[in-house]
Amino acid sequence: MLSLVASGDKHGRRTTRNRPRSSYDRRSPVARSLSIAATAPIIDGTLTADDPAYEDQPRRIEDYALIGDTETAALVSRDGAIEWLCFPRFDSGACFASLLGNRNDGHWRIAPRAPSVEPRRRYRPDTLILETEVETKTGRARVIDFMPVRDGRPDVVRIVEGLAGSVEFDVELVVRFDTGRVVPWVRKQHDALVMIAGPDGLCLRTDVELRGEGLATVGTFSLAAGERRAMTLTWFRSHEKLPKAIDPVRHLRKTTAWWKKWSNVCTYEGPWRAQVTTSLRVLKALTYGPTGGMVAAPTTSLPEWLGGPRNWDYRYCWLRDATLTLYALMLGGYQGEAEAWRDWLLRAGAGDPGSLQIMYGVAGERRLPEYEATWLAGFAGSKPVRIGNAASEQLQIDVYGEVLDALFQARRLGVGPDQWSWPFEQALLAVLETRWRQPDRGIWEVRGPERHFTHSKVMAWVAFDRAIKSVEQFALEGPVDRWRAIRDEIHAQVCRSGYDPARQTFTQSYGAPALDAALLLIPLVGFLPPDDPRVLGTVRAIEQELVHQGLVRRYRTAQARAVDGIGSDEGVFLPCSFWLADVYVQMNRRDEAVALFERLLALCNDVGLLSEEYDPEGKRQLGNFPQAFAHLSLVNTAFNLSQHPRGSALHRADGSPE
Repeated sequence: MLSLVASGDKHGRRTTRNRPRSSYDRRSPVARSLSIAATAPIIDGTLTADDPAYEDQPRRIEDYALIGDTETAALVSRDGAIEWLCFPRFDSGACFASLLGNRNDGHWRIAPRAPSVEPRRRYRPDTLILETEVETKTGRARVIDFMPVRDGRPDVVRIVEGLAGSVEFDVELVVRFDTGRVVPWVRKQHDALVMIAGPDGLCLRTDVELRGEGLATVGTFSLAAGERRAMTLTWFRSHEKLPKAIDPVRHLRKTTAWWKKWSNVCTYEGPWRAQVTTSLRVLKALTYGPTGGMVAAPTTSLPEWLGGPRNWDYRYCWLRDATLTLYALMLGGYQGEAEAWRDWLLRAGAGDPGSLQIMYGVAGERRLPEYEATWLAGFAGSKPVRIGNAASEQLQIDVYGEVLDALFQARRLGVGPDQWSWPFEQALLAVLETRWRQPDRGIWEVRGPERHFTHSKVMAWVAFDRAIKSVEQFALEGPVDRWRAIRDEIHAQVCRSGYDPARQTFTQSYGAPALDAALLLIPLVGFLPPDDPRVLGTVRAIEQELVHQGLVRRYRTAQARAVDGIGSDEGVFLPCSFWLADVYVQMNRRDEAVALFERLLALCNDVGLLSEEYDPEGKRQLGNFPQAFAHLSLVNTAFNLSQHPRGSALHRADGSPE
């Protein structure tokens, strides 16, 4: 029996050989134009884990790739380590959490023992199966990482294939349940290595000889050309029997076929097909298959600024993303996923309409209490690490408009009918008839005082506007005269109180001078036409004050402590940059829209993934990764630029009958 006793300091240091890390040059030149793309990370094969400087090396968020099974997901680093994985759901505790700390917080690394040149990665065509090719002085090999689409059990499969010569690999498996906090008992049981603590169990099956060393499981194997080794890690409930073994190669073929079949549905045929299909696969991977809910990201607390406190848990489903989600899925050809998302939204929002939340758990859970994981050092030292999200309890009035808009557009786009949508919408409107007058915390979920945010009022107008159009276009019944009066009142108030005539721009909130990139949605939702002088002035002000090196900030965060309650800096916000491209489409500024869109595409990492934000000076992605909002925006902007008749930039604002 192999036993690793759970004793000693789990953060005690130990030596591993030749564990390369990405290096980050803080002297990187600043991008001066839209044509400059992000630089590639560098692999330093000389720095090892026993080097005192090792833990101080800042990693890059874009060094990671995503694998998933439509119920949870893992992040795989460029140097062959799975550093983030939650079982059995996206929002479960992580068994590998070194992404937010160090190797002792859990990881699974398979990498060459000898220093290697920079690995080359790709997704197998039309799949989410990651292939990483490594090369040393003695040979070349490929590591294949994937998660079979869930069939009652969650697995991670890693296959290593020899391509040329001979390559010696090190394996290190460090399991820490409860997001880096719990060291499991480890024992050999039949053909598996079993790790158990509390409710969680993992079993590892492999043809690689492993041994216990300290509080880790390690091994070494050599691979010649044509040879193959496989490792399968399976989660199970610790009180249940071990799951049966699977054939890794057979499941590789099966998973490849599943993803290819799904990808072939995509209807986009424009010039950016590769980026669009990659983004759609990311959105599929971030969708919780049993319910249809889509998480904002599979991670928590990746920083919006290195070393700063803007670190949030994004492993939940935001209602705010509803309309763009429907557009991306329907335009992409995925009506089944769009209907599942609509149905999830209805179930999650069911109950007291006055208690509508801005986000829910993947199955519609309402309680998402937030606490700090003080035992984790944070990505690149960025604290705190947060579990849960207290913003779920905020009042954000714009969410009512997003929900009503999503359900209206679902009818226009051909999502199948249902019996619950219209009664649900009417109940929400009954609450909003008085609630729209209240201050709230707005689209950016500020943790400062509530304010009368202009964008929130605009989206309240959207809610009544879409309800009126639903009655007019789909023969539904409702008090349209009263709704028209409220719609007109909101519109007049926004134009009076949310607009600064001296500066010729709308402002972030009533009576305050600050700008907000969310104001770009004014023409995109049809509140005012794109050629209205007030819209033109607002776009011009955003270009002058919020555009930084060709990309858009949400607002001036460094000067906004009184507003958002935080005040620290952050990167440029990628979805807002896509919105500006969409507005350019509306304004017939196509060349500028294409230039901005291609600038944004250049920020994708080597396998096509985007986070929420970007640091133009450091040339690095920031925030949780990969981020659904960024990929949704990418898909929609691609359709807008391809002049699709149902592209969201024109179709959403128009609102006329099909």
